[in-house]
Amino acid sequence: QVQLVESGGGLVQAGGSLRLSCAASGRTFSSYGMAWLRQAPGKEREFVAAISRGGGATYYADSVKGRFTISRDNAKNTVYLQMNSLKPEDTAVYYCAAKGYGIATAGPYDYWGQGTQVTVSS
Repeated sequence: QVQLVESGGGLVQAGGSLRLSCAASGRTFSSYGMAWLRQAPGKEREFVAAISRGGGATYYADSVKGRFTISRDNAKNTVYLQMNSLKPEDTAVYYCAAKGYGIATAGPYDYWGQGTQVTVSS
């Protein structure tokens, strides 16, 4: 069993930055590919970024490529999402998710966090 807890969301002006963290419980964090997804009001949840188990491979949605960076620290059981040059359209609840098999660019995911709100004002 893995529990995921996101933090770091908040209100930021357009052009600003935020860093999200997702802390995982359990001793098997490095066994999971990790992903960040987001859901804006009235929209479906969408993929944002993913990282392989060892951190050597990363994947991004076209909408965030060049602005967001996903990373992980397996010693700290934590995955991060550095978000720069934020836009109002990045406003959403951001979720981290863990996937035990395969690349974490798509579901199904095995575990989800509760989400953290990111609001970007214009």
